[in-house]
Amino acid sequence: MHETCRLMIHMSNKNNKRNIGIIAVVIVIIAAVAGGYYYSTSASTSSQNMEASSMMSTETSAMVTSMTNQVPATSTEASMMTTETSMISSVAGWQPSGPVSLLGAGATFPQPLIQKWTVTYNQLYPAVTISYSGIGSGGGIQQITAKTVDFGASDAPLNTAQFAAAPGLVIFPETLGGVAVTYNLATFGIPNNTTLRFTSSVLAGIYMGEITKWNDPQIEALNPGVNFPSSLITAVHRSDGSGTTFAFTHFLSVTNTTWANHVGYSTSVTWPVDDAPNANGVGAKGNPGVAGAVKNTNGAIGYVDVIYAISNNLGVGSVLNQAGNFVVPTLQTILYAAQNATGTPSLSTLTGSAFPSGITIVNAAGGQSYPICTYTYILVYQDMSKNVNSMDKAKTLAHFLWWAIHDGQQYSTALIYVPLPANVVSVDEQLLMTLNYQGTPLLTS
Repeated sequence: MHETCRLMIHMSNKNNKRNIGIIAVVIVIIAAVAGGYYYSTSASTSSQNMEASSMMSTETSAMVTSMTNQVPATSTEASMMTTETSMISSVAGWQPSGPVSLLGAGATFPQPLIQKWTVTYNQLYPAVTISYSGIGSGGGIQQITAKTVDFGASDAPLNTAQFAAAPGLVIFPETLGGVAVTYNLATFGIPNNTTLRFTSSVLAGIYMGEITKWNDPQIEALNPGVNFPSSLITAVHRSDGSGTTFAFTHFLSVTNTTWANHVGYSTSVTWPVDDAPNANGVGAKGNPGVAGAVKNTNGAIGYVDVIYAISNNLGVGSVLNQAGNFVVPTLQTILYAAQNATGTPSLSTLTGSAFPSGITIVNAAGGQSYPICTYTYILVYQDMSKNVNSMDKAKTLAHFLWWAIHDGQQYSTALIYVPLPANVVSVDEQLLMTLNYQGTPLLTS
């Protein structure tokens, strides 16, 4: 085994024994960043200002107290909160033999984080250039299946048919985040920092074309005191295959029988609102497209990764969770969902030999769990010679992926993604150690 990989795993095992000792440090870090984005009716922050250093504010002490009181601190739960806070470089001593260019494509949900990784990795290793195109999860699956990219990305785990169409393809979680319900009602006197309440019944009604006006009694009943207009709701949804759509429709399916029976969940569904009389459904490509359509359409509603709602200064709603509480998507509430729903995936669920694949965390238990959360996945071939044209490129990609699940996790919180739990990192490590090029392991000397 590569000395660095062995050192990382040894350190991880050793550190598991002192999880209780490091939990306070973990809480401080997550709480400090979450303090900068604890969404309220009086604050909205652009993505350019979401650097971790700017989030060390006077709110930190209050958040630390809150999370210390609310987040369990047993050693098992501590190990699920985040990866190690003190990380050595996961590729120490490794250098590419020459200039290497890698190409990835797929989900727009993790695009801000992946692009942060590619820029940072290039700064560490100037000979390595990594390009990533956000074309949607469906596009990412199609491209990696067609072997036109070196790696893909999808917020939706693959199904049996998709694994069968790409023999040797494996998936592994890279990060997790929340899908925000976002809206634009400012022109009607409802500022974007107003946190509206939604239930799965109301969201399903809107996207089925049954709730068509903002002053519908069901919406007004959830939001007393808000003076809604009688204007038409424009329901914006993805037009491309999307893991964000998978998470959103999966939530609706597990919480609403009518939606489950008539629409279901997938990366792409037939939206009833598009054809319903007196309703208005609009498709847009990618998370940026949905956020842009909502921003430019008075009376619109949509669903996007949280960072896209914040960076576009859009309203972010609270959603009724399994415990009966209305919760907004923050680092803390996404973390709660992961803690309450994340099991340790087996290698078989990531290689297509056991189904369902991946990890599901929608509608998680827990009083403060945000109900529309999702893991997002990198897609690669276990034998990279299937689509990568040289050993050097394959080794570079393998080391980049190892770096991303270790050192790269420190960039998650500033973009409102939650670092991978340590138990998930452990399974990712096992999978990455199986990557090879025509049988030659890529993460060994």
